[in-house]
Amino acid sequence: MWRIWRLYDPLRAMVVQGIFLFGLAAMIHLILLSTNKFNWLDGPKKAAGTASQNAPLPAATPVAKS
Repeated sequence: MWRIWRLYDPLRAMVVQGIFLFGLAAMIHLILLSTNKFNWLDGPKKAAGTASQNAPLPAATPVAKS
């Protein structure tokens, strides 16, 4: 194992690993925030258009003959 650390600088390797892991964590959190189920900030989004589309038609009114 010591021969590997002779090829790479340990401090630089740990800094690169930390930057990579932070970027990976940020990407995972942003992906989860963009989903409807796992958005913990806004909560699940309700579909506004489906309630009005599934509403029943109003009752027919009789036409008065003159």
